[in-house]
Amino acid sequence: MVISVRFFANLRETVGVTEDTVNAKDVTSALDVWEKSSRGTEIPANIVVAVNMENVEVDHPVKDGDRVAFFPPVTGG
Repeated sequence: MVISVRFFANLRETVGVTEDTVNAKDVTSALDVWEKSSRGTEIPANIVVAVNMENVEVDHPVKDGDRVAFFPPVTGG
């Protein structure tokens, strides 16, 4: 029962890993996944979260087999 986790762009350097896995029994939301896999790093404001390649809010529920990705906020003009 595993959830796959990916960190992109500067979040990789901030957290210190590109990929991780989290036991699905230990989490209920994307925020829980961040807290279990980010090695104590505070979640950035305006972070972009995707579950199974669909953008979601951090309180989005997760389940066994999901793929959760974290992206830094996107800016530009």
